[in-house]
Amino acid sequence: MGGPQKAPETLEDWTELLRAQEMPIFSNTAHNIYAALDDRKKGAMELATVILQDPNLTAKVLKVGSSPYYNPSKQKMSTVSRAIVVLGAEIIRELTLACSFFEAILSSNDKNRANREIAKALHAAVQAKNIALTVGDVSPEEVFVAALLHNLGHVAFWCSADPHSKKAHAAIEKSGLDSAEAEKKILGFSLRDLGKKLSKSWSLGGLIEEAIAKPDSADKRVQLVKLGHDICQALQAGPDSALMTACLAKFNELSKLPLPEIRARIEKNTEEAALIARQFGADDASRFIKKDAVGGDVPADEPFDKKQLQFQILQDISSHISSQINLNQLFEMVLEGIHRGVEMDRTLFMLLSPDKQALNEKFSLGWRKPVPEQKLRILNSENSANLFFNALRQTEGVWQFPEQHPALYTPQIVQQIGRHECFIFPIRAENKVVGLIYCDHSIHGLPLTRDDFIAANHFAKQAHIGLTLYCMKSH
Repeated sequence: MGGPQKAPETLEDWTELLRAQEMPIFSNTAHNIYAALDDRKKGAMELATVILQDPNLTAKVLKVGSSPYYNPSKQKMSTVSRAIVVLGAEIIRELTLACSFFEAILSSNDKNRANREIAKALHAAVQAKNIALTVGDVSPEEVFVAALLHNLGHVAFWCSADPHSKKAHAAIEKSGLDSAEAEKKILGFSLRDLGKKLSKSWSLGGLIEEAIAKPDSADKRVQLVKLGHDICQALQAGPDSALMTACLAKFNELSKLPLPEIRARIEKNTEEAALIARQFGADDASRFIKKDAVGGDVPADEPFDKKQLQFQILQDISSHISSQINLNQLFEMVLEGIHRGVEMDRTLFMLLSPDKQALNEKFSLGWRKPVPEQKLRILNSENSANLFFNALRQTEGVWQFPEQHPALYTPQIVQQIGRHECFIFPIRAENKVVGLIYCDHSIHGLPLTRDDFIAANHFAKQAHIGLTLYCMKSH
């Protein structure tokens, strides 16, 4: 045990090394996002839950999603659930995959080569998406993601910090051969073949897999992906190169736009790509996209301010309940406000069953369940009141401590929830209890504070107000 790992020799060995060891976060995120969007029974909250499991990813999605490129109308978005409503699930899929992709590869040791690969991927994606929008493609976001991941083998290989990868990097760099020849000689396969294998192992499917497997396909959407990459190569070759002439002709054939306008679009896309790279945190890649660094247009990250975030989310909730109220969206925003704004580890909204004998999970954030789809259910079946049904009898929210109220932590509660200090807020509509909100610091073990209780209680009251207004409008 613990001996040195055997050097990868075959395409399968390298695929397993890069898939399992180097980018597991991207692998899981990609799979979960696709699953949440492809299952028609699942809604925005399932997608939001996948994103909210990763605080860094959440912050990045909201930051980049608020940029003019994604949100030209500059609508305010403080919550992921609000971002999904404003931008749409397809844009969020594009954004989240791009963010998780960058998150997984920005830690590379060989910064120079890795940043070149990242720059190429993002630049090609922006160019391809613009062409897709121009020609009225059914899903420009899908074209963006397919172009971003088109050179997946190259990106995964050159961004790998594994010792075996570093050794192979050095051998390729020193070989003096052209890239494709060096790959074949040193590795025994091409990085394009590696990309095909990784795409299959990650079950990315659709246009992504199609464009990687058959880049010269006559399929119009595959051609959009390829043209995005060809334009990037052509820009390196020069504005009057044969490659650029071919790209302009292809763009013209697809769009029927005049050549001067096509050149102007390509230039604008380059600027956009450089700005987006900066917002993803890839400053060096941004400089590769546009040799002279883009200055002044991208605001620096503001330090995290918990109270400011609470205020922004409360504003979003107030805005929502002052118009047409969607109860699912209201509770998603309230739960996200408590989870992110008050920095709770686990947050849960449960509804009381019509016979008042069970509480059933409606939404949850931060729970590490063995089976993610499994829903929590607490029964009112014990001899004395348990933690949750006791809270339903209270007129206000409660702050509970296991050592002060051990009897409330019944076997059912301990098995499903654990024995943790927590806040519980009963939720009422027209003086009838309809459910509760539960939250705790059970993962990181930090003590709860009075400020936390006041802030969480404020969000719970917004849920009550929204529910009351909804009932009044329904009569």
